[in-house]
Amino acid sequence: MMTDELPPLDLEVLAANYSPTAAIARLCFVADRAEAETLQLDALRMAADLLKQGDNTKLYTSVVERIAGRLGAAYELDRDWVDEVDRRAAKRQEILDAELNGYKTNMIKESIRMGHNDLGDFFYQRGDLNSAFKCYVRTRDYCTTSRHVVAMCLNVVRVSIESENFVHVQNYVQKASQVPDVSEPAVLAKLGCAAGLAALESRKYKMAARKFTELAVELEDSYSEVISPQDVATYGGLCALASLDRKELKERVLDNITFRAALEVVPEVRELINDFYASRYPSCLACLEKMKPALALDIHLHDHVESLYEQIRHRALIQYTTPYTVVDLAAMAHAFRTDTPALEKELAALIMDEKIAARIDSQSKILYARHANQRNATYARALATGREFRQGTHAMLIRASLLKNDCVVRGAGGGGGGRER
Repeated sequence: MMTDELPPLDLEVLAANYSPTAAIARLCFVADRAEAETLQLDALRMAADLLKQGDNTKLYTSVVERIAGRLGAAYELDRDWVDEVDRRAAKRQEILDAELNGYKTNMIKESIRMGHNDLGDFFYQRGDLNSAFKCYVRTRDYCTTSRHVVAMCLNVVRVSIESENFVHVQNYVQKASQVPDVSEPAVLAKLGCAAGLAALESRKYKMAARKFTELAVELEDSYSEVISPQDVATYGGLCALASLDRKELKERVLDNITFRAALEVVPEVRELINDFYASRYPSCLACLEKMKPALALDIHLHDHVESLYEQIRHRALIQYTTPYTVVDLAAMAHAFRTDTPALEKELAALIMDEKIAARIDSQSKILYARHANQRNATYARALATGREFRQGTHAMLIRASLLKNDCVVRGAGGGGGGRER
């Protein structure tokens, strides 16, 4: 295979980063979004193989129908397997329902909680996310410890993320965060990741960047049913570039030991951030373009790629023009891999939005910065400081005079009014 024909994703690596359920969801998403038929079929084949190891017969049937015989007889519908799994699942559900009814009769709160939890796990494995959500929520009335409440919230968050109900994600992350005595770093990291995903979905990129970069510990594979360490580094890095100023980028990303370690698993994002901070714009933009096809197939990031890229580019343009009084648009266009007229339009839009204080000479293709008059600003600060000093001195003199003349204003309950001499 030629280099230009390589697929944008390594599906084997993708599947290895997640639990089976999360991997199946991502493979199906790739199959939906990929343009190349080869990549679509590879994703469907891997999803079918993983589904035959579980109990989600409905999704298995859907995947096989989408394959439509293009992968040979080995990937045609296995009706016997489907019937056997459905039979076994019906029996298992009957047992779980009977056990739960027995627990309710005996009124043992812990057993009832575990019974609802087991039913939630059962429905989750079967792919019935709505029923799983209801079972997990029902455990709330039977939680007796802080750990139980946090476990309930994490289960609800996991199902809500998979069903793309991010309102529930925000609500239950907040509930878990308010539980007293929750200080386990791994739990806090999971809640932070869930909050970051909810912020990303709401296009609150600055909040998402802060959530992903504030993690106190590395996740490794402890939250593989929701997110991978590679995702944390990629989402956090891109959101940081799009929303954080230069100072905050250094503090939260480059000087953050934990997040810097997370970036080691995604070297292209690490190099992208280093290039951006060092103002190496040609290599930075080239890296962004190289990453774009893979990001377009990401289950959480695909809707935000264009918006994030636009904001990153705008921040790069602002950062490029900030130190200079005069900028040659032709040289700047070369650095940003575009032509001069297109760059002029981008800069004009930023000037209109008051993000760049400058004016453009379209005739000579020069940008002139409008820096504040430092001399006037210095005089204004000196005058303001003088006024503050005069007001403060006046107040001190009045207070000293009042004390000297024994003038006191007492409160309503002080037993008397003030007296003046």
